[in-house]
Amino acid sequence: MRTLTFAMNVSLDGYVATPDGDLGWSAPSHELFQWWSDRVGATELSLYGRRLWEDMSSHWPTADQSPGATPAHREYARRWRAMPKVVFSSTSRPVDWNTRLVTGDAVSEIRRLKGEDGGPMEIGGATLAAAAMRAGLIDEYVLVTVPVLVGEGKPFFAALDSWVNLDLVGTRTFPGGVLMTRYVARH
Repeated sequence: MRTLTFAMNVSLDGYVATPDGDLGWSAPSHELFQWWSDRVGATELSLYGRRLWEDMSSHWPTADQSPGATPAHREYARRWRAMPKVVFSSTSRPVDWNTRLVTGDAVSEIRRLKGEDGGPMEIGGATLAAAAMRAGLIDEYVLVTVPVLVGEGKPFFAALDSWVNLDLVGTRTFPGGVLMTRYVARH
């Protein structure tokens, strides 16, 4: 059975984006960017919600060809294109770069994917992760907490019907006071 991890940058007050989708507050240091790139390299399958997919697919497919692309950005772009991805969207849209589209029930498909043999899966996008969270499908939560208060926006955690008990299994600090905390759900 595969494990499913929800990992994102989050503001100190718990948001992954401002109400208008601004992520400028979460620009990573070189060290943190490399950490994210290494996570992509170690992920066997990535699950995306529509909005996050649109953001990622508008930049990373050709980011390594941009003038001034750093070696780290070129490496991330190559890893991102190579990693198998599933995009969940209620509307049919073209997908590319080693990706398939699921327009049906996301929770059922995530449950099916978790039941397969294989390596680790990551889920991205707060709305998609919220559905998986409410269904009890997330095994690990990785919060990369940026020391900023954004006041409102898209929350990292969904409203739940019951609490989820977690065990802290790792921490790491990054430049600028950024703190990564990793928790495993007690199922």
